Amino acid sequence: MRQALRLAERGLYSATPNPRVGCVLTKDGAVIGEGWHHRAGEPHAEIRALSAAGGKAQGATAYVTLEPCSHHGRTPPCADALIAAGVRRVVAAMEDPNPQVSGRGLTGLRAAGVTVETGLLEEAARELNIGFIARMTRGRPWLRLKIAASLDGRTALHNGESQWITGTAARQDGHHWRARACAILTGMGTVRADDPRLDARGVKTDRQPVKVILDPRLQLSPKARLFASGAPVLVVSAVEDHASAAPLRDVGAECLCLPDANGRIDLRALMREMAARGMNEAHGEAGAKLNGALIAAGLADELLFYLAPCLLGDAARPLAALPELTALDERVRCVFHDIQPMGCDLRLLARFMGRENGEIQAR
Repeated sequence: MRQALRLAERGLYSATPNPRVGCVLTKDGAVIGEGWHHRAGEPHAEIRALSAAGGKAQGATAYVTLEPCSHHGRTPPCADALIAAGVRRVVAAMEDPNPQVSGRGLTGLRAAGVTVETGLLEEAARELNIGFIARMTRGRPWLRLKIAASLDGRTALHNGESQWITGTAARQDGHHWRARACAILTGMGTVRADDPRLDARGVKTDRQPVKVILDPRLQLSPKARLFASGAPVLVVSAVEDHASAAPLRDVGAECLCLPDANGRIDLRALMREMAARGMNEAHGEAGAKLNGALIAAGLADELLFYLAPCLLGDAARPLAALPELTALDERVRCVFHDIQPMGCDLRLLARFMGRENGEIQAR
């Protein structure tokens, strides 16, 4: 199963909107076939493994990181292929959260006389597909906010200068997280201040994430550097302004108006829309205002925090604009999921906790 997970990781940048899946076929103590899912529309991991094994698959055991599919999508059901090949035992790390599958693949295998086991290295399998699980079970992507900050939690000087707070290793690592995401999310303030490219560089990938720009009044310039890579751009506004949208559409952007009752962008509607478009993981690189709004709304799932060994002082800009607290019990709580040195900096992965019904709750 560990080898199946390693194989699945090869689809980290490319499998979306499908899950990342790996499969290893064994027989008489030897590996007879391996496979992983490259990208949507191409053969699934089980099919690639069966193809590699050929006739040896009869009587084999399949170790697969996700329940074999049981429905006809772009490709035929993998559960049926395993049965037809004569596989006698299937060990799945976890059930598929997709309502179209969700146990049906395992049920079909058992009905055909195949021995089925689940739960082996399930936690690792869930981590690998955390975005896919989020989209399938709650109808919105897994949203990760990337923040580079000083020890005193400041992301830029008062005048906006921020390049560079962290070192080369941290910045390069950030591109890996961009590459695995389906979308990079930022606000118009960040675009105006930094004119970022918002692409994954220095990472071997043939897929660039969609660039989602929150631009309430459609002020984005068609000359912005984010258009240079040719990756899809989705501009989300709170107003319908065909004259302002036309130049953006001329350079390939899609414009989407999602206002809330207060004339701002409806962030919840945006998350639902992103999920409907098959986006599993969203990677936020925004300023304090948008970070704070996403956190306060309960839409951010974790912080990808690059902590630099420096101090910028009280006048520097904070990482998130949040309402003032009047009691310590109101604090937004996180749990550290991973801590790694990254050159001269630290990379902290912290996940939000203490939420019910999508809102921050006191603890």
